[in-house]
Amino acid sequence: MSVLQSFVDSVRNGAIEVIDLTAPLTAQTPILQLPEPFGNTIPFRLEEISRYDDRGPAWYWNDIHTGEHTGTHFDAPVHWVTARDGEDVSQVPARSLIAPAVVLDLAAEASKDPDFLLQIDHVKEWERANGPLPEGGWLLYRTGWDARSADQAAFLNADETGPHTPGISVECAQWLAAETPILGLGVETVGTDAGAAHSFDPPFPCHSFLLGAGKYGLTQLRNLDRLPVTGAVVVAPPLPIEGGSGSPVRVLALVER
Repeated sequence: MSVLQSFVDSVRNGAIEVIDLTAPLTAQTPILQLPEPFGNTIPFRLEEISRYDDRGPAWYWNDIHTGEHTGTHFDAPVHWVTARDGEDVSQVPARSLIAPAVVLDLAAEASKDPDFLLQIDHVKEWERANGPLPEGGWLLYRTGWDARSADQAAFLNADETGPHTPGISVECAQWLAAETPILGLGVETVGTDAGAAHSFDPPFPCHSFLLGAGKYGLTQLRNLDRLPVTGAVVVAPPLPIEGGSGSPVRVLALVER
């Protein structure tokens, strides 16, 4: 039996479970809100073209109005100024869109402190227990934040000082970018950086360091609690938008059962 036929059979018989890590796209999908004078993305919206009527009697279809970074989405390096000459989303190699993944679960810590930051020591402690981070793979950072994804206010968790959502410290972001073999970082929050990252030095260090190193981001993931600590494979193909800085993406995890 060929490798591919064995794979298809394993998916069909449940030996490989396919777990959807994607939040549905609706008008209520939470979106990032930047303060003035910065520009903001638009909420997701469908505009009906026809629905079995005089505009088109046998078919239903819509125009889609959305931003590149709305809902569960892929960050390409060119999204950030540190990689302004880097890959756009259409240039990401297809082989990079299927990769191993590991899960760091710090939801308990984030539940006690919405500004919780992942530190280098957290990752090194995880490696002592589980082995090295995967070469050319995803680091998926679970904080439990997906439980808030149905409510824009709860998801952004902002007050007069700005958003309060968990993320990664400056030192850890720089270390992950320069010293580890990961392909990219996946998170459950609206972006790969902490809510307070606008005040860090440098601001938004995950974007600055990881994208600057040619690595990728996945955001607004869910169901990370259903994944094993190691052993999953993530399939994350964005739309190949020429010149695009990112794209909504349906992220699937393959898990052996």
